[in-house]
Amino acid sequence: MTVSQDTYRLTSPDGSEMELPVRSGTVGPDVIDIARLYRDHGVFTYDPGFVATGSCESDITFIDGEKGVLMYRGYPVEQLAEHSSFIEVAYLLLNSELPTEAELSEFDNTIRMHTMLNEGMLNFFKGFRYDAHPMAMLSAVVGSMSAYYHDEIDATNRGHRNIFSHRILAKLPTIAAAAYKLNIGQPFIYPRNDLNYCENLLHMLFAVPAEPYEIDPIAAEALDLLFILHADHEQNCSTSTVRMAGSSGANPYSAIAAGVSALWGPAHGGANEAVLDMLEEIGDVSQIGKYVDKAKDKNDPFRLMGFGHRVYKNFDPRATIIREMCHKVMKQLDRKDTPVFDLALELEQVALKDDYFIEKNLYPNVDFYSGIIYRALGIPTSMFTVMFALGRSVGWAAHWREMISDPKGKIARPRQLYTGPAARDYTPVEKR
Repeated sequence: MTVSQDTYRLTSPDGSEMELPVRSGTVGPDVIDIARLYRDHGVFTYDPGFVATGSCESDITFIDGEKGVLMYRGYPVEQLAEHSSFIEVAYLLLNSELPTEAELSEFDNTIRMHTMLNEGMLNFFKGFRYDAHPMAMLSAVVGSMSAYYHDEIDATNRGHRNIFSHRILAKLPTIAAAAYKLNIGQPFIYPRNDLNYCENLLHMLFAVPAEPYEIDPIAAEALDLLFILHADHEQNCSTSTVRMAGSSGANPYSAIAAGVSALWGPAHGGANEAVLDMLEEIGDVSQIGKYVDKAKDKNDPFRLMGFGHRVYKNFDPRATIIREMCHKVMKQLDRKDTPVFDLALELEQVALKDDYFIEKNLYPNVDFYSGIIYRALGIPTSMFTVMFALGRSVGWAAHWREMISDPKGKIARPRQLYTGPAARDYTPVEKR
């Protein structure tokens, strides 16, 4: 194989040569355009897990895993985390540019005014068992939105695309809070238009009709930061699922519901829940050495959850940001004596200093800290992935809008390397 500036030239087993065009993005590695590979040369590519495949063209989010870079629309996530808010980041992801003061105010007001659910949707929750997993309810109720909002889902209409995006962003916290209230047997709490996004979520989660609820500003600040860091992450499993489902022209609410289901997997959105389960299993600071040894043993199935990342090879830029917030939350909420937090801090220090972890780049990632924060805020483990979905919802909406507006877009249809039986004749049952 040889490469020039704009083509790759490959020699096939039969000696024939093929040239494949090379395309360059704004930043990041070049890609080889293989769109005509099968048509012109009769072969497919093989890439399990799509680890080296660019599935689409996108201008939303950029990741450089080697350098630990994450940017939304060109803005480093560190700058957005320090200076912005989740609502402003949501506007950025949906509209490509940061808003003016007037645009931000209008957008924020639109989201606040669309948080109410149709009463029929609230009644839908009564059909679930009291102990149904919140992610199961979230997926089902989001899917049901297509039955309630079917008049404004013309994907070719920009106004309809905006309405869809605003509804998903605005109503998902209300759905999430209703799922939580069902689990704990409390009445649903209606949203309040005078509260901002994260304040409103805390209100719907923890307020009760019998007494006033005072929102902790540190809790709201922590949630806002977590939602910024989770807002988008390029072509991850759930985002790719939204794009794939949406590529068929399916109702966008059903595409988001598919993304919710994909996020539920423990290898994706369930990672922060797995961190807490791991800490509970370790149990005590005195047991850390034992479990670190187990993690190093190739024959032991135990794994340290919340360390390393499939994309980031040196460090997770989000982890550096959220680590500071994690310490702030524990200090401000007077939770610093919590045994699980003490255990997490000690495990963090061991991993950062241990040669084995350093050599393999097994650093604490964003999931390691986010679960600890959620627990400190009083959010149960079963709701961790739901919280992830709330932040990621705007990324899903942005990618759906980009995908559905692409004039070159096609229905997703991967191919395969077939390893089953070759052609064979049917044998009647009496002769087998």
